[in-house]
Amino acid sequence: MALNSVESGLERIKPSLDNAARSLGENSLGVLRRVHAPLMGGSLLSAALLVFVDVMKELPATLIVRPFNFDTLAVRVYQLASDERLAESSAAALVIVAVGIVPVILLSQQIAGGDRNE
Repeated sequence: MALNSVESGLERIKPSLDNAARSLGENSLGVLRRVHAPLMGGSLLSAALLVFVDVMKELPATLIVRPFNFDTLAVRVYQLASDERLAESSAAALVIVAVGIVPVILLSQQIAGGDRNE
């Protein structure tokens, strides 16, 4: 999920930037810290938000790999809804939606801000 976002950020960094930083005396760590990190910040944030939203709503994997006697919010909503206790499951489902919408809003603002800068 995050691969495309990170790859697009890396494609924007031209090799000439690395060469320029090297010619100014930066070592590999300095090039990463002073050139790559600022240019990749938006792409890495986008990738992290996409992965967060996708992982948060992923129910089948959660049901398979969760430890015994440990229920996540998604599992709890699933159990209550499958028992047809919809009124009890609605609050937890709304929490999932509320927590998931915040990164989506941040991502959309970042994308809109990126369009204005270019």
